[in-house]
Amino acid sequence: MLNIKKQNIIDEDNNITSVIINYNDYLKLEEIIENYCLSRLIDEVNQDDYLDKDEAIKYYQNLIGVEIGS
Repeated sequence: MLNIKKQNIIDEDNNITSVIINYNDYLKLEEIIENYCLSRLIDEVNQDDYLDKDEAIKYYQNLIGVEIGS
């Protein structure tokens, strides 16, 4: 687990309204979140979602409107 030093900003009612963290900690958190989201997307991909070569060529030809050589 990351040891993140933080500073809480509170309002006049003593409620935390914001948190300040070190920039390097922010970068680490950002990387962790991106990696987590990427792994979730990879897990969601179903084998049925793959196109074979001919299907992919047809798909991209329709997408960009240009014929692609085999």
